Amino acid sequence: MKLSFQHLALPLAQSWVIARGKTDVSKVVVVELIDNDGITGRGEAAPISRYKESVKSVETFLKQIDPARLSPGSILNAMSYLASISSQEMAAKCALNIALLDIAAKRAQKPLCDFLNLGFREKQHVTSFSIGLGSPSVTREKVLAARDYPILKMKVGGPEDKAALQALREVAPEKLVRVDANEAWRTKEEALKNIEWLASDKHMQFVEQPLPATTLSKDWLWLKERSPLPIFADESHHLATDTAQAAECFHGVNIKLVKSGGITGAFEALKAARKAGLQTMLGCMLETSLLISAAAHLAELCDYLDLDGNLLITNDPYRGVTAENGILSFSNAREKYGLRVSARN
Repeated sequence: MKLSFQHLALPLAQSWVIARGKTDVSKVVVVELIDNDGITGRGEAAPISRYKESVKSVETFLKQIDPARLSPGSILNAMSYLASISSQEMAAKCALNIALLDIAAKRAQKPLCDFLNLGFREKQHVTSFSIGLGSPSVTREKVLAARDYPILKMKVGGPEDKAALQALREVAPEKLVRVDANEAWRTKEEALKNIEWLASDKHMQFVEQPLPATTLSKDWLWLKERSPLPIFADESHHLATDTAQAAECFHGVNIKLVKSGGITGAFEALKAARKAGLQTMLGCMLETSLLISAAAHLAELCDYLDLDGNLLITNDPYRGVTAENGILSFSNAREKYGLRVSARN
């Protein structure tokens, strides 16, 4: 097995602002594995600074890898080996996990979703389109640009939230909207007050991570019992082992490949969440179609999808799943097997 990787800078179409900060360029690491038969598997790491990850930390982790210990025929053993190197660096593990599964599915001559026995129903899966924090005028501009997408995900947690939502409604009065506070509200009382305001909008779906992940369970329970909208965990949920606490404190979970260490971890987390009666959403970071397409192969396990990171960048180097009018499709993917992702010409 041969391992190589490269760092990519992904300029954004517009500045991306959430409660934790602002960025104009996303930085990712693309991984390639080539097995002894010459089959290539690709993966991507989109490191999350919230978890003390960076391009540098991803590359440092990858340099420690012995490619001979990575086998597409034994994914679980490969992941155990990666865990022995570090209990952290989930984005780096994600890239390697996806690359291994890409090779395994290509060997089996199946699309990855079929290799996982999930399938993928064309024209059935709809992604939201994300609108970052901003002034009313900026929000209005972004919502107009997203006119073809039926569901919006609005970031909140700033001083102009109410004015921004009003601006959104001026140009999209009946679109479904879900919001993400990114841990911005500091107390359960503040969170409840804001959720009650959001619930006055009859087209509001749910609220994601209204409080910090360090919030005590008793406070989450207090909020869950009183919230007029479903509450989803993001920063509070990473792996299948987090399911029991999530089921106690939330109505649903946002699972991301980069938080779960790849497709294998996300697959297990989604199954565990569904078994526990939680609603499931599959999310993303600011990333290329490589990582978005990998996630899309798990769509059949999800109630909601937020797979729009590739739509927010200007130099996507890959062609994979598309999202015309928000509807995910692999029908135009050039590759038949594996992730069904190819480099753009």
